[in-house]
Amino acid sequence: MTRHSWKAWIANGKKDEYIRRHNEIWPEMTEMLNQAGVHNYSIWNTEDELFAYFECDIDFKKSIEIQQQSEVGKRWNKYMEGILVLEEHSQAPVILNEVFYHK
Repeated sequence: MTRHSWKAWIANGKKDEYIRRHNEIWPEMTEMLNQAGVHNYSIWNTEDELFAYFECDIDFKKSIEIQQQSEVGKRWNKYMEGILVLEEHSQAPVILNEVFYHK
């Protein structure tokens, strides 16, 4: 099991909508995440900044491949356009590197 995190931003004035969409997550989206080995996935925010943490129980590169090739993943990304703001000139959130872990 590997641990991963990312950060991104919520578009100005879209926080309530971002939260609403995640409160109504599609069952097929959670199934795809399970197939991609993603578990214990949580997203946190402060103001417009998002921080996510998840664990992956398969090879991380394979997990990303599954997510990127998934039709439901593509639909979700389209659904979040205009609400989720990624790093400039990127199609992905900023990956955070772990510098400390206490078990």
